Amino acid sequence: MEILIVGGGGREHALAWKLKQSPDCGAIWCAPGNAGTEEIAVNVPIPSDSIDELVEFAKARKIDLVVVGPEAPLAAGLADAMRKEGVPVFGPNQNAACIESSKKFARELMERNGIPSPKFQSFTSPEPAKAYVRTLAAEGRRCVVKADGLAAGKGAIVTNDVEEADAAVEACMIKKSFGGAGDAVVIEERLHGPELSILALTDGKHLVILPPAQDHKPIGEGDTGPNTGGMGAYSPVPIVTDELIQTVRRSILEPAVRGMEAAGAPYSGVLYAGLMLCGGAPYVIEFNCRFGDPETQAVLPAIDEDLLPLLLSAANGSLGETRVIPPAQNALCVVMASAGYPGAYEKGKPILGLDKISEAMDDRAIVFLAGAKKDGDQIMTSGGRVLGVTGLGEDFDEAYENAYEAVNRIQFANTYYRKDIGYRVRGG
Repeated sequence: MEILIVGGGGREHALAWKLKQSPDCGAIWCAPGNAGTEEIAVNVPIPSDSIDELVEFAKARKIDLVVVGPEAPLAAGLADAMRKEGVPVFGPNQNAACIESSKKFARELMERNGIPSPKFQSFTSPEPAKAYVRTLAAEGRRCVVKADGLAAGKGAIVTNDVEEADAAVEACMIKKSFGGAGDAVVIEERLHGPELSILALTDGKHLVILPPAQDHKPIGEGDTGPNTGGMGAYSPVPIVTDELIQTVRRSILEPAVRGMEAAGAPYSGVLYAGLMLCGGAPYVIEFNCRFGDPETQAVLPAIDEDLLPLLLSAANGSLGETRVIPPAQNALCVVMASAGYPGAYEKGKPILGLDKISEAMDDRAIVFLAGAKKDGDQIMTSGGRVLGVTGLGEDFDEAYENAYEAVNRIQFANTYYRKDIGYRVRGG
């Protein structure tokens, strides 16, 4: 089979790495790809938002399956355009992608279908939004302010008091910190508890649930500071029992898929449930319409099963059964970023030591490239999140040790990474 992967980040490198292992996999093309995908696939200089060019390429190459990594092309209708031309694609249509591209749509879906989620309201002007902040405060509740649209994983502002919430509303709606994504906001009650991510492959009827992961979004250790696209993740998550996964299936994933069909937006692709455990019960913080980044760099190495037939069956509506894939090993991913991220940062720094990972660590660690590009024979930094370094092991501790051993073998100027990925597990 010939496969086209759309996107150019660490998630897409991980997808290419996993799909390449399938005996059914022939050529892999990545558009636009990065310095990592170049080693296992053919990069195509087509931006991920160039829908017409991507469709023409898929038709010309007679691509057997398109796998869309980022959310923005899905929200722009890339899957619709591919399906219109008869090209099999793993990813939801534009209407279904609203489960991520509109926080209001997602919350209303949850409300209609009895999916456990926090109290919320949506607003299109700042003053009513601020008034609702005060309503929640009078009830003794703090809040989270979310830009309604896509904001590259950075549009949720967790607040501690009314003043912070007011500032968050103004950042979204007046200062336009997230561009048009903040024209509308959703104000939610702030919940408390450990977070986890569960990704499920679906054909719109059945679900294949992957091992759970826990992401670390804030830039600072101990989960402090502003949110990022994600600074690290691990899979599986020790606090997640088989019983809890079945609860998530029954109370969240299946109602969401049924609800999307009832709403006239049948959903196929990967359904990402970002959850919080409150008193041991799962509540939905957000739904995403694509593989998480960096969760994918932990979840895919944790499983042994061939991913390609699963993605193809989901795309063709033929998964046939609902089941859970158990983890075969533990995986922990540490994101190495450029200092200054998620704010301003420098680019063009040489990355050293990548060869030492394959030479010295064999199958104990994998490096997934994200914000990195080739300049001649040298790989250089080109983004905020530069690398995802994934350690593998029979248990969490072994995966942790291997990940940080690999991190310590890699150098580039002004590097930054969190030294506490998985701290909740290590802290007991």
